[in-house]
Amino acid sequence: MRNRVNILLAKNQYANDREFMARAIRLAERGAYTTYPNPCVGCVIVKNNEIIGEGWHIEAGKEHAEINALNDAGISNVKDATVYLTLEPCSHKGRTGPCSTALVKAQVAKVIVAMLDPNPLVSGQGMQELKDNGIEVEVAVLQNQSEQLNLGYIKRMQTGRPRVRNKMAMSLDGRTALASGESKWITSEESRHDVQKLRASSSCILTGVGTVLADNPSMNVRIDGILQQPLRAIIDTHLSTPLDAKILAQQGKTIIFTGRNDDGDVQRFARHGVEVIVIPRKGNNLDLAAIIDHLGKLQINEILLEAGATLSGAMLQAGLIDELIIYMAPVLLGNKSRGIFNLSNLETMNQKISLNIIEQRAIGVDWRIRATVVKTDKK
Repeated sequence: MRNRVNILLAKNQYANDREFMARAIRLAERGAYTTYPNPCVGCVIVKNNEIIGEGWHIEAGKEHAEINALNDAGISNVKDATVYLTLEPCSHKGRTGPCSTALVKAQVAKVIVAMLDPNPLVSGQGMQELKDNGIEVEVAVLQNQSEQLNLGYIKRMQTGRPRVRNKMAMSLDGRTALASGESKWITSEESRHDVQKLRASSSCILTGVGTVLADNPSMNVRIDGILQQPLRAIIDTHLSTPLDAKILAQQGKTIIFTGRNDDGDVQRFARHGVEVIVIPRKGNNLDLAAIIDHLGKLQINEILLEAGATLSGAMLQAGLIDELIIYMAPVLLGNKSRGIFNLSNLETMNQKISLNIIEQRAIGVDWRIRATVVKTDKK
């Protein structure tokens, strides 16, 4: 009988742990537009199976989720409580103090984290400090769900490169514009609003000079709730971006990657607040991998690529795109219209690029398709 009671209690505790961690994940999501370059983190503090405090990381340089939750609960109330965190507490002093030390000082009894921090300055050390001070720890409660909060941050910490998402809009027959180049608007207003959310959750919006010259886009975020505009970056081999382009006039920072190393041109753009970065060439074009590496060094976690078929196709064939986000409208544009990707040298079926569709969702009258690129070793 006692064993059956113990099993029942364990099952109840397992369910409670998942419920409280799910709440922490929902809190972390509130920082999706504002925490860059830091990860999104949520925290719930529980005592006697009741939430007594909660918080999330709101903005880089300000209090972390743990501190906000401790303040919400009241430091005097958290002794012997259980803390649920979507990410391991930091153990180093950056712009804020170490959260692992704050939890030790608060005398909590147990800390449950969804995942360890992939940042080498932290990874495992935060949990070790807690254990060294007699605090019980547990890892990997709703780990997969928590990882989805910070895919770009995780990739940058593990590889040095940001995660790249490629947004495209197309007709049902796979066309992105008429032969004349006209493309406004293929998709619905609901889809265009959804793109604003994608931009807001990105650290950088990357485009090519072809798109700048053809469409003169602003490439900014036009929804409420953001604290800073994402970095805007233009790939422009010959530095032909006009100084009066809309993308250069928006709030926030714009940079141009070019192969043209001319001090006069650099200074000309600098007077307009635009930084020009010279990148080595690879053949006739810029080294795209070097551009992504440079953005990683700028602490960019998530890149949203919004470009035409040529640059998108080149990025795809270079293996630099992690996820495609395609908005498909219920319209037909015909075989003379422009395709979605320009892919060179595909002569046999074993050269095809395979995708793993992870989501299909209706957005207004359109369909949003999310797919990851299947990585292969084939040349």
